[in-house]
Amino acid sequence: MKILVVEDLARLGLLLKRGLTDAGYTVGCVGSCSDARDALCEASYDAIVLDLGLPDGDGLDLLHEWRKSGFNEPVIILSARDTVQDRIKGLDVGADDYLPKPFSLDELLARLRSLLRRQSSVKDTVLEHRGIRVDLAGRTAQFNGVPVNLTSREFALLEIFMHNAGRILTRMLICEKVWSSPYEMDANLLDVYMSKLRAKFEPTDGKALFKTIRGVGYQLR
Repeated sequence: MKILVVEDLARLGLLLKRGLTDAGYTVGCVGSCSDARDALCEASYDAIVLDLGLPDGDGLDLLHEWRKSGFNEPVIILSARDTVQDRIKGLDVGADDYLPKPFSLDELLARLRSLLRRQSSVKDTVLEHRGIRVDLAGRTAQFNGVPVNLTSREFALLEIFMHNAGRILTRMLICEKVWSSPYEMDANLLDVYMSKLRAKFEPTDGKALFKTIRGVGYQLR
């Protein structure tokens, strides 16, 4: 499980990273809104521990931005803002839990385990987005109700996008997930497979489903 810690206090960030690592998680730690955005573009995370008072913006605005873009993984707010209204606002914006500072690391770990268990239990085997319907159990795909034949690699590629609809995925991240061996990874092949997916999922509203982010990767809009 990969956890992203967004905390601008270096000492507290290090404490959180050590505690989460000791608990068996893989941890990324950043200290600003800008670095947090970059971290989510470069890798996928199973949960986020988010401070609100960041040097280049408010964590609530960042959370709202993530939820609007399609990031649905658990987010725990960890903040010195501890009034009831602060907690209500954080939960309304999209947080899954809210833990005021000062806090107990053991309590944070317990809440994180609970959220991850809940997230795992509700994940559906059928994914739908803008007319695309993917049945993960049956390994089938439809577009606007019409079955679409996909190779195993095309299906794997589509599955990644369906799990991350709205998010910008880097070329490296996509290649790492689709090609199991580093010897098979080929960025040029990715462009070929993206062309095939685009040909099989032609939108009817004129807005392309798959957007190329020049110099970065791709996005399922």
